[in-house]
Amino acid sequence: MVDQHNSFEHDSFEHVTFSLDDGVALVTLNRPDRLNAFTGRMGDELGRIYGRCDADDAVRAVVLTGAGRAFCAGADFERGSETFASPSGPVREFTASPVRPRAWEVRKPVVAAINGHAIGIGLTIPMQCDIRLVAEDARLGFVHVRRGVIPDAHSHWTVPRAAGFAVAAELLLTGREFSGREAVALGLASRALPAAEVLPAALELARDVARNTAPLSVALSKRLLWSGTALGPDDVERVETELHRVVMGREDAREGVVAFVEKRDPVWQLSPTRDWPDDFPL
Repeated sequence: MVDQHNSFEHDSFEHVTFSLDDGVALVTLNRPDRLNAFTGRMGDELGRIYGRCDADDAVRAVVLTGAGRAFCAGADFERGSETFASPSGPVREFTASPVRPRAWEVRKPVVAAINGHAIGIGLTIPMQCDIRLVAEDARLGFVHVRRGVIPDAHSHWTVPRAAGFAVAAELLLTGREFSGREAVALGLASRALPAAEVLPAALELARDVARNTAPLSVALSKRLLWSGTALGPDDVERVETELHRVVMGREDAREGVVAFVEKRDPVWQLSPTRDWPDDFPL
């Protein structure tokens, strides 16, 4: 049974849909007639949903996918030659990363189920997610330089850290397209599957997280994982040590061992919202 959590029930979404079932939030880009082409409203709605997922302890994992046969075909070209017109309004209000918070800032795992074509911002947005599963035959590409603009949504940071500088340079600077299978070979995604299997596999992964992992432990590990590449090994050791002090000796550290020994599902007590350390060391 789907539980539409009451923190969402008064919101109105047009380009993105949300449902919550057994701790897994399913977030769907929902313009299938336009291959889920990205709009400002879509970015705003996705950010609002991410923010609620971060703040809601009922959400244990998030799956992001697209309605219909595409994940996201990129920017909406309805305005033709004015699609990438110079932004109006104060310069300080313009951003090349239109979804806030970003997926990596959500304190729950965010899994991108790239069920079909993902082009331009349709690929840079899922690069902000923690895990990516992709349709084998999907067309993918950071095509921005072939449209007279440059890659967006922090892709000059997310792509090199996922696949390395050499791969990032080739893909971002040529704008060439590639398949889901190649995306896995390049290190951009974890698994390539037949299109019909991508969303079920992502939901299965998310349900495993929701059922078997300690929420606070996952949230702390995710924050360190995304921040740790800027740290040296000694700094990572320091932060890991401080975060161990946050969780060790507490309810979940006991429950994880007891549930394993008793061969039952764990019942976690600690929460990323209630128990997040005020002095997080990053």
